[in-house]
Amino acid sequence: MSAGMTAPCRLVDYFAVCGLDTESGLEPDELCAFLQSMRTDAPGTSRSNSSRVNRVKGEDFEVSPLRRTFKSKVLAHYPNNVEWNPFDQDAVGMLCMPKGLSFRTQADDRAPEFHSFLITREDGSRTFGFSLTFFEEVTSQQISSAMHTLYAMHRVDCVGGTDTLYADPSPGCSSDSLVTMAESCWSDTAEADMCSLQQSLSFDHSRDTLYVSKCLCLIAPLPFVQTFKKVLFQIHRAVTSPEPPPLPLESYIYNLLYEVPLPPQGRSLRFSAVYPPPLVCQRPGPNETPLFDFSLREVFELLGVENVLQLFTCTLLEHQILLISQDHQQLMTVAEGITALLFPFVWQHVYVPILPASLLHFLDAPVPYLMGLQLDGEDGRASLELPQEAGLCLVDVDHRSLELPEDLPQFPNKPEFVQELSEVLLNLGVSPEGSLLCSDSASHLRDLTLNPMQLTSEDHCNGNVLCESTVQLQPSMEELLKGNETLAKLHALAKRTGLALDLSDPASRPLDGRGKARGDGAVGRSQVDGLQESSEVEEMHDARFNVHVREVFGNQFTQLFADYEKFVIQPSQDMDAWLNNREHMHNFDKASFLSDQPEPYLPFLSRFIETQMFASFVDNKILAQWEEKDPLLRVFDLRVEKARMFGVRAPLLRATYQKCSAVRQNEQALEQRLAKIDHTAIHAHLLDMRIGQGKYERGFFPCLQAEVLATGPATDRFSRRTSMARWRRKDRVRQQSEHLQLDNTQRERYIQEARSKSVRQPKLSELSPSVIAQTNSKFVEGLLRECRLKTKRMLVEKLGQEAVDLGHGEVNITGLEENTLLASLCDLLERIWSHGLLIKQGKSALWSHLMRYKEKEQQEAEANDSSTHTYFVSGHEKRKTDATPSLPSLKVSLTQDMRHIQNMSEIRTDVGRARAWTRLAMEKKVLSHHLKQLLSDQDLTKKLYKRYAFLRCEDEKEQFLYHLLSFTTVEYSCFTNAFTSMSMPYRVLIIPSKKLGGSVTTANAWICLSGELGDTGVLKVPKNVLQMTFECQNLGKLTTLQIGHDNAGLLAKWLVDCILVRNEITSHTYRFRCGRWLGRGVDDGSLERILVGEHLVHRLPEDGQRSSHTTSLQAPTFPRNISFSGPNKQSPDTGQIQEAVGEAVNCLVKHFHKPERERGSLMPLLCGEGGLVPSLDQLFRHGFKSTRLFQKSIFIWDFLGKVCLYLESPGNPENPSRALLPCPDGRESFCHLITSINAAQRNIGKDGKFQLLVCLGARDHCLHCWLPLIISSGPAEYMYEEWAALRNPALLLSLVQLLQSLQEFNITLEVSLTKGLQV
Repeated sequence: MSAGMTAPCRLVDYFAVCGLDTESGLEPDELCAFLQSMRTDAPGTSRSNSSRVNRVKGEDFEVSPLRRTFKSKVLAHYPNNVEWNPFDQDAVGMLCMPKGLSFRTQADDRAPEFHSFLITREDGSRTFGFSLTFFEEVTSQQISSAMHTLYAMHRVDCVGGTDTLYADPSPGCSSDSLVTMAESCWSDTAEADMCSLQQSLSFDHSRDTLYVSKCLCLIAPLPFVQTFKKVLFQIHRAVTSPEPPPLPLESYIYNLLYEVPLPPQGRSLRFSAVYPPPLVCQRPGPNETPLFDFSLREVFELLGVENVLQLFTCTLLEHQILLISQDHQQLMTVAEGITALLFPFVWQHVYVPILPASLLHFLDAPVPYLMGLQLDGEDGRASLELPQEAGLCLVDVDHRSLELPEDLPQFPNKPEFVQELSEVLLNLGVSPEGSLLCSDSASHLRDLTLNPMQLTSEDHCNGNVLCESTVQLQPSMEELLKGNETLAKLHALAKRTGLALDLSDPASRPLDGRGKARGDGAVGRSQVDGLQESSEVEEMHDARFNVHVREVFGNQFTQLFADYEKFVIQPSQDMDAWLNNREHMHNFDKASFLSDQPEPYLPFLSRFIETQMFASFVDNKILAQWEEKDPLLRVFDLRVEKARMFGVRAPLLRATYQKCSAVRQNEQALEQRLAKIDHTAIHAHLLDMRIGQGKYERGFFPCLQAEVLATGPATDRFSRRTSMARWRRKDRVRQQSEHLQLDNTQRERYIQEARSKSVRQPKLSELSPSVIAQTNSKFVEGLLRECRLKTKRMLVEKLGQEAVDLGHGEVNITGLEENTLLASLCDLLERIWSHGLLIKQGKSALWSHLMRYKEKEQQEAEANDSSTHTYFVSGHEKRKTDATPSLPSLKVSLTQDMRHIQNMSEIRTDVGRARAWTRLAMEKKVLSHHLKQLLSDQDLTKKLYKRYAFLRCEDEKEQFLYHLLSFTTVEYSCFTNAFTSMSMPYRVLIIPSKKLGGSVTTANAWICLSGELGDTGVLKVPKNVLQMTFECQNLGKLTTLQIGHDNAGLLAKWLVDCILVRNEITSHTYRFRCGRWLGRGVDDGSLERILVGEHLVHRLPEDGQRSSHTTSLQAPTFPRNISFSGPNKQSPDTGQIQEAVGEAVNCLVKHFHKPERERGSLMPLLCGEGGLVPSLDQLFRHGFKSTRLFQKSIFIWDFLGKVCLYLESPGNPENPSRALLPCPDGRESFCHLITSINAAQRNIGKDGKFQLLVCLGARDHCLHCWLPLIISSGPAEYMYEEWAALRNPALLLSLVQLLQSLQEFNITLEVSLTKGLQV
């Protein structure tokens, strides 16, 4: 292209040269020196204060001048500036040479090094840079003299102080310095090693040749990493080649800057650099993932699958992430690789893949960041002090180690995800555990140690001479290490730096990152061609690897957020108003979204939806209604839509792990772009420039003519239009050529497909009734069949193994999360209510129908001045002759449940409200009733739906409601467990006993209600009030209730029969039985009692009936009740007592064998009716002598107190029944708990203390130890009859064995039971 190009059309923006400014001389880089001091000052080393100060100033004379860092500058950049991308000289100068200037001699390795970097501007846009650092001979005598002077000062400082020349090489130094030290270790004696080491770090300008680093840099808008790497190496080859290039370097740089266009999306471009073959770059299409030209293969080789996934999780949750490595390109590759895997999300915080030394203070930022630091991972990590490490993810790339933040949740489906990734990597020839040797520096050091003959004549002149015995070594590594102590030291040194040494044939060595055989000298023409071919094959392999891995990661987000659109809250105001208030608005219905997720996903998803990247993703979705959709969002929405086209629903995607199956399509698009190049740029040509300037001199980069490169060709206003027209012509020619290659059948199919995209398909409403019926019959049958299968699956899952044993299900259909099945049911209801809808209002067809029904009902009620909706009453109906207080009747109606949902501030979308309403109806067992009531208004249904809609097919509708009716046979807590943070109204009714005048009290009463999700705290009961209503955070299933008073007033004694508590939203009613006195001097003197709740199950009336409703205890929750009282009030015999204890223990064992999410509270099984405490209470009461002695009641607790005194008294006889004890003496634990319970500041009464003791004994697994100990004590002989159950040895041994079975279970007691107790 001869015309000038604007920003979107230019491949490269700038070409820059950085290096040593001979006019300013050597300037120490203070910050780089400070960073180097952090690397070398490992813990445990000592250094004087003066040397530390000098080191920070960059003047540490203890360090050889060849190891020091000096400031680099941007020597030139072309053009001077471009409008769309202003040149940032400071940023380019820091990032091109992050370590500053480096000096070498002829004894050091001077191979060029490539790395890329990134510049983030203030507006968030990014520019990519590509740098090639090589070494150029110093021709300035002033610089050589200055280096000679610095070395002389260095030697003087070493003589007067501690010589650090012989210390281990600094971890932060380059691999070349480490290699130089390694060379010195090949001598046989320590003196030879010392001499070699000193010579390698010395400099004498009369003997040695001095080299300084210089950098060639490209600044581009897009990261074509591999292409720009080849361009820079070709320019470097043109400088160092014995023969000059065909054209001046200005011609090639000018062509690259002004005449090579940027390929559009989905196109490929071929252009020529300095040497053949031509280079190719391509961009993904608009429906593919964004451009990524780094190597994900290298990321997985460096870290391994497990570490990559952990780092990926930390990045998603926006932790502080710090990457450390010795290699700058590895830092860039890992950072770009992890952020590329975030698709469709984008990292929103500080992003500095290569952190220059001058920006080291960025690590103190208290915000999320992703940074890379050139630092060694062992000694450097130990010396690196970070202000915040609790939330930091520290990644040591070189040593493949991660330090993870605290409480990091697991990524959903992590085991299956790791398995799929491992299979993909193995198929592509990469080990899931990673590769130890994958960096250029590691390979270079390994090759040097393995091929000592690689040293040049210059190396021998500098003192690095190898002994003959070393050169002739060819045996195995073990023999080498045994025969040479110096080699053993070298092996240990390399191992500390993370390298694995291996002797191999140089001819069999792989290619290094620079495209040359490691350890070889000159390369022939045939070898160059072979290397180029292998490089192209490797690049194609990396491109396919990137496609495979990115698709696997993207598939995970498609599964997790397949239905995210339903929970996006679209604003009602215009764009400007929304932008002004976006920080204070709720844009995503988080509560409803989380309620649909499987329980294992919640720890991760609940934190991820709070991140900035997810908030920006939702913002882009909202902005799409006003402006062009974000490219990443558009691609992701297309993938979600594609999943829906295959009929896969979001809940089913989450229910089972779905492997990625959409790789081949993107891979074919990549291969097609590379096989058929869309455009070829013009070649470099001779420019109009002065002759003689910039004359070629081998090994030196010339001074380019700035006036030639400063401006491009003359621009005209038709340039952009012309360039785009050429791309369109190319596209038409390619399509025509493809069309000509088709046969007649394929061409006809091609034409039909093209026409089908533009021809309007007839709507279903335009067809005849017979065609409509035929078209919809299969769809309606499919919906009904799906409803039948879902209801069966949910019932079988709820019943568990019992349903499988009865033959009602298969083993493989159980085990799904309840949330997943409920979300699938909600999705089915939405599809049923959307079928045949005339006009869709809102995102939820079900909620829209409910709202229309509610509005119509309200209008009819206002017209008739009374409510006309049908409802039934839940609870007991109060009889006129019954004066016992009872809870008021609770009207259960469809519209009342809707009002509850509308009052929930946590839900902000119609989809969320519809799902919450469905969950509430499921929990109340009224879903079928509500939907039947909704569909009973046929006029409204006909107004909303077409004649062929599912809801207007009477037979299918009746079967559908019948299937939903089966849900009334099982218990669901799907609403209570899903919305744990919402506020719930509770109604409490205290029913006092009318016997013995204890129905009224003058004391100040209080209650405390506890559930599985929390408790209310102490609630004061107003005087003379038996019924009260309050609101608090959702308590879940109620377990215990504490009731008490302060014993104030003349009539403080209070006889409470029971307490009823009802959740006013879910209608769950609990009864807390008491039947005991509260007050001093009566009963056991208790002022506080802990009551256990029992859930009352309401049996709903048959259709058309409005009779009274029966209530009963929930059978599965409590153990089978064994009655001890009959008409004659006879005490239980020993057989009944043994059966009761066995039943209580059996229920506890069954409880712990249930899945953890189905267990519920232990309190009913411990303290409820038929629980462990009541059964042991009957055991201790059996055969207990007169309970009244001198008109004073004797309780079991009194007996246990006497046993405690007996056991603690000195000189008591040995326990005759010690042989019965299955464990060591339990005296200490028994006496300790008795004393602690008596010392507690709680007025729970003597029976309450006995209850607490039994629960603590069960928790501590001591009950089976205590029984023989208690019955063998002295008080048992005179306080129990001889026929008592406790004094029956056979029965006692049986009970001990029963209680011993509880030892394997971890019993946790509720806080309400152990409150105020110090045990």
